[in-house]
Amino acid sequence: MKECSKSIARRLSDPNFSNRYFVGRGLDIGGKPDPLALYAELFSRIEHVQTWDREDGDAQFLSEVRDEQYDFVHSSHCLEHLSDPCQGLKNWFRVVKPGGYLVILVPDEDLYEQGVFPSAYNQDHKWTFAIYKEKSWSQKSVNMLPLLMELGSNAEVVKVELLSATYRYKLPKYDQTRSPVGECGIEVVVRKRVTSEVAEGGRLPTRAPVENREMRIHLNQYLNDADTLRQANKTVPPFKNDTDL
Repeated sequence: MKECSKSIARRLSDPNFSNRYFVGRGLDIGGKPDPLALYAELFSRIEHVQTWDREDGDAQFLSEVRDEQYDFVHSSHCLEHLSDPCQGLKNWFRVVKPGGYLVILVPDEDLYEQGVFPSAYNQDHKWTFAIYKEKSWSQKSVNMLPLLMELGSNAEVVKVELLSATYRYKLPKYDQTRSPVGECGIEVVVRKRVTSEVAEGGRLPTRAPVENREMRIHLNQYLNDADTLRQANKTVPPFKNDTDL
């Protein structure tokens, strides 16, 4: 319940969400019951978030959305409702601009379904998810890591996290998302690589010189500081000085 809302405080503590992931114009797929737009003012680089739900079209295809239209795409607990999560994920990634981000939340099968499928807590769930398992109790289990690999060479997987910090493993079988803090999910962040990164096989440092003089001076000073320390400690190797203080 209100899984996007639960994520806000945690995401605000991670500068990447404000400075990188939620920047520009975004699409929030399946967000109508708990939209990211309600919290846009907390992420200062968001320009606009469009909420996409049933009345806007099929989330598996996003047929009405052109390729590379959004700076970021967010979805909280929608992928498990699609008939084909692989196709859905590919279409979500399709509408992300190069350099932009796809941020999704799905329920973890052990923390949420807890060994029972069809789900005891949401009958509309068509799949269960794990980060990776060689064997699952669920006949409808989807491993997130191989699923993300299906996105191809322009997908840079930035984050895959089991959201178990507030999960109480000593409780009996119980839907812990009913509590104000239980997330019971997996959070995934994928960046769409720009064309040059795909060609070069990675996100390599820029070849351009550092134009900002103040930046250049300080970066050079860091190098000078390291040289100074080495010169001043020629007779004392690192972590060998065990004399009394």
